[in-house]
Amino acid sequence: MLFDDKDFNFDFSFFEIPGSDFNRVDNILAPKEGFLKGNLFRNEYVPYKKYTYLPIEPKSKREEKLCKIQELSFAINDLNLYLDLHPEDNEAYNLMKKYVYEMNRLMVEYDKMYGPLTLDEVEQSKYEWIDNPWPWDNEGGHMYV
Repeated sequence: MLFDDKDFNFDFSFFEIPGSDFNRVDNILAPKEGFLKGNLFRNEYVPYKKYTYLPIEPKSKREEKLCKIQELSFAINDLNLYLDLHPEDNEAYNLMKKYVYEMNRLMVEYDKMYGPLTLDEVEQSKYEWIDNPWPWDNEGGHMYV
């Protein structure tokens, strides 16, 4: 064998900060704030210079529901990365499961109201969205494409 197992024995202990509350669920931001900051963990957000994030303001109920789905998707992915290094953190795992449940519920609602978001949600016998205009056909014109 080219390498022994001991060659890849990596110590991850430097990721743990002794005495810190990094691993506590109360250190995790709400999905909306984490999505806007680009980081779900309160003590990990460091703004560049004095810049800050801009709030997202949905213009319709459809955009509002889609933003909520995106926020939850971001939170799920960020928690998944965290759990890769902290698989024993049951509170973070339960929070991720809660977000997955909520996102799936919202995606079903969105599908019923506006149509599928992903191809695996399509149940029609034909591509019905081909006959419908794309959002940029009616909302904003060609300059946004």
